[in-house]
Amino acid sequence: MDTVHNPDRFMADLRQILSQGRKRIGLLIGAGAPLSIRVDEAGKLSPNGQPLIPGVDALTNQVIQSLAGQDEIAADAIRKALPGGGNIETILSRVRLLQQALGTTAVNGLDGEGYRTLGTHMCNAIGSIVGAKLPKDRCAYHELVTWISGTQRPHPVEIFTTNYDLLLEEAFESAKVPYFDGFTGGHAPFFDPVTVAGNDLPPRWSRLWKLHGSLGWKLENGVVVRSGGYDSTELVYPDHLKYDLTQKQPYAALFERLKHLLLQPDTLLLTAGFSFRDAHICALLDEALAMNANAAVFAFQFQSLDKEDAACALGLDRPNLSIYAADGAVISGVPGKWRPGDPPKNWSEIRASFWGQRWDTGPDVFLLGDFASFCRFCALSHSPDLAKTKEIIDQQDAMDAAQG
Repeated sequence: MDTVHNPDRFMADLRQILSQGRKRIGLLIGAGAPLSIRVDEAGKLSPNGQPLIPGVDALTNQVIQSLAGQDEIAADAIRKALPGGGNIETILSRVRLLQQALGTTAVNGLDGEGYRTLGTHMCNAIGSIVGAKLPKDRCAYHELVTWISGTQRPHPVEIFTTNYDLLLEEAFESAKVPYFDGFTGGHAPFFDPVTVAGNDLPPRWSRLWKLHGSLGWKLENGVVVRSGGYDSTELVYPDHLKYDLTQKQPYAALFERLKHLLLQPDTLLLTAGFSFRDAHICALLDEALAMNANAAVFAFQFQSLDKEDAACALGLDRPNLSIYAADGAVISGVPGKWRPGDPPKNWSEIRASFWGQRWDTGPDVFLLGDFASFCRFCALSHSPDLAKTKEIIDQQDAMDAAQG
């Protein structure tokens, strides 16, 4: 890999975009986001603590371990039969398929009704684990909302997340920043796909779209409503096969909203904590980026390029999808290692927000694959020296290019 990329150049451009507030911006936040929020046993922020919400693998293990008796036997059997042991979503998909298919026939000791009960137990366990609340100390979620609300915008910031938790909702509400999540009403807010598809609300109302469902969603008389609490877990995952169920509400409207955003002119989607292993979302991104060359996706990945194969595969095919990994990047379809240039005056402090050691150890790496670092970078995007330092970096790039 002979090509090198200078992170200073690309982050100067991104800081300018984030600070101006003129571009249409979306965020795609995956399961890796809350991993960067570490808390101690008292619930206070601590770099040596445990993740606020575990990752998918740890969540899967904890849910399976919470089961007992025949439920545990059946779930273990499903897990062993899935490629690579599956994860909580693929296991739950299989449970719900068996619930629909079996009737009175028993498989692994459970009939259709038994698998319905197993699915309920699994969802309850998921809810108890991902129902964590934000620490009282300011953390990444608070800083993200600070950036969103700190600039007057012609277009609302749209947040798409695969997570079931209510951390984003909590951060918006603690800062008294308005947002719309697709539900309307006071007593039992109901999902309104017409408003989701439109743009009737003012830009100061951010949009929050829960692509895989959420805690607090439930069915009442065939209508999806939001309870406002942590107790409802039946819709934390869109039933079984996503390709089938996303043709139904509310998932169809939410996925269509993501596609609609990417088909708008001059759109930038930033992804954080997203592994690019969700086939449905990746197919949507691939299609939309192929259709709209004026849209761009910046994917901030935690691991090195060689371990981010799913993201890189898409980035190599779509030049308007840039992959920013710890040790290198795929930009305009070209992979390369990071190589910072000589920092101009006043740039060292800015560079420290995206480049340096992780946890004060090891070599310097690109930091924004960590959700906490990404949110801090967004929050610090306003700087009086920004325009001047960007101009100097552009001049240095031009000189480097001229010198070959």
